[in-house]
Amino acid sequence: MTEFDSDSDPDSDPGPNATSDDTSPSHSRHDRVRRHATPGPANSLAHWPSARHPIRVAVNYVTVWLIRISPSLRLKRWLLRRLGATIGPGVSWGLEATPDVFWPDLITVREGAIVGYDATLLCHEFLQEEYRIGEVVVGERAMIGAGAIVLPGVEIGAEASVAANSLVTRDVPPGETVAGVPAEPMGTNDGE
Repeated sequence: MTEFDSDSDPDSDPGPNATSDDTSPSHSRHDRVRRHATPGPANSLAHWPSARHPIRVAVNYVTVWLIRISPSLRLKRWLLRRLGATIGPGVSWGLEATPDVFWPDLITVREGAIVGYDATLLCHEFLQEEYRIGEVVVGERAMIGAGAIVLPGVEIGAEASVAANSLVTRDVPPGETVAGVPAEPMGTNDGE
């Protein structure tokens, strides 16, 4: 571990305040997020330095800023991988698209997928009494439209499409198109 990795590792023991709903047979995003209680009078965002080391967040922030403004897809993929994201070959990451600043290492974007202009992949949620973290997985050749937001724990299937400015709050099956806030099925990409 480097000095920047000394913070809470999301793959390590989540501690006594963490809970998970992983016992459910349904495979919703809520089953895949880890919950971390933040007791006390302040909301969970006030506790962010104990969730992820401030130096790690600062390094991530600067790197994410470079990813957002760079026109080079090759540089974007390289920087995303340096942050710990799993990025497949041929991934296109649009201008101003934003990976999670706190936990970019929980992002997987598979081969040939497109993350559109100003889209955001979030791996964390700071709420009133807890924060949640969860992986975001984008399948092969999936497309995420401009301005779309994908919440923690969501899996977008292979060849699925997310319309521009949609809020993805649950999994998108392979080949399906979703749109809206929250995103709802619009049909499959084979014309049905």
